[in-house]
Amino acid sequence: MSGLAVFALKCPSLLHFDEQQREATIRHNLGTLYGIATVPCDTQLRSILDAVNPRALEPAFLALHHAARHAGLFQHYTYWDGRVLIALDGTGHFSSHAIACPHCCIKHHRHAGPEYYHQLLGAVVVHPDHPVVIPLAPEPITNGDGATKNDCERHAAQRLLTRLRDHYGHLRPIIIEDGLASNGPHIKLLNSMGFSYILGAKPGDHEALFRRVDEHMRRGEVAEFEVRDAAQVIRGYRFINQLPLNDSHPDLLVNVLEFWEVTGDQVRNFCWVTDILLTPDTVAVVMRGGRVRWNIENATFNTLKNQGYHLEHNYGHGQQYLASVFGCLTFLAFLVDQLQAWGCDLFQQARQARRTLTSLWDQLRALFTGYFIASWAVLWGAITHGHAAAHLAINNTS
Repeated sequence: MSGLAVFALKCPSLLHFDEQQREATIRHNLGTLYGIATVPCDTQLRSILDAVNPRALEPAFLALHHAARHAGLFQHYTYWDGRVLIALDGTGHFSSHAIACPHCCIKHHRHAGPEYYHQLLGAVVVHPDHPVVIPLAPEPITNGDGATKNDCERHAAQRLLTRLRDHYGHLRPIIIEDGLASNGPHIKLLNSMGFSYILGAKPGDHEALFRRVDEHMRRGEVAEFEVRDAAQVIRGYRFINQLPLNDSHPDLLVNVLEFWEVTGDQVRNFCWVTDILLTPDTVAVVMRGGRVRWNIENATFNTLKNQGYHLEHNYGHGQQYLASVFGCLTFLAFLVDQLQAWGCDLFQQARQARRTLTSLWDQLRALFTGYFIASWAVLWGAITHGHAAAHLAINNTS
């Protein structure tokens, strides 16, 4: 809980957290708001968390998702045919040429020497109509004990998808990913686990597939139409079902959707492969599902790196799991915030009272460090409506 508090309060460093928690107000608030009786110092906190396998944090994610499910969240995020969209993508959160641990992946540079790094494969529930994303437990991309080759996003995806199948199969997920995922082995993995998918597909990476699309177009076997909305935006769809993905996997059939959007002089083009049968009634469903994948970049990774969460900041590396644990705790703190943004009126009002997320976190820390706080309701209410003035007084209590 102390580790979670560091990232929930968006502290810039463990030393900053350690120095502040010696104050009576901080110790009081850590007790009332986080249930922490004794706070370890920064060195002890690193030592304790370094031995924790990141997988041990997954029950915390599952417990929060379970509570949110009973509150109706996942019903709220149902997208199409009773299914939810889950976006997957990887992001880096640690890199150094000097600091390393046995679980680091390694890049070798000709002139700069080895680079040690950690990454996470993130997964978030998304919906085109909702700006709030719901993060799931991320999968660390790290080397195992005695590994001679780097871990990679493909192996991490197999581990993550297995957990998604076991814990979230009832949501009937549609997996959405970028063009790196539209390869034979990964699609076969998705098929074997029973997941539907919408995957980016660049024509330059799938020459054989789009060559077949062109051949079918010349024979008039590709469906195509455009629609123009009230704002004079043109949206065009070209689609065909059941084409071989490539020459290496002739038995792996996919459905191909090309989409273009014309706004004035600007033209944007997108392509996806999917297992969803493409018809005039479903192409917009696939298009909107494919485009909302950007929320894992914009509403997740960008927020965690640039909106006060300090995902790429080095809080400590350790010799076992510390870097990955800190990354997962950042996602856990983000999940708590996102659930409050979805379902907590008090949090929503406090968020509206501040112009930016960074401003909200600044005010949160200011009140947390300066006042004795009885509950989260009191804290969010003070941010929203203001608070009574207080006189500075020497604290003579032990």
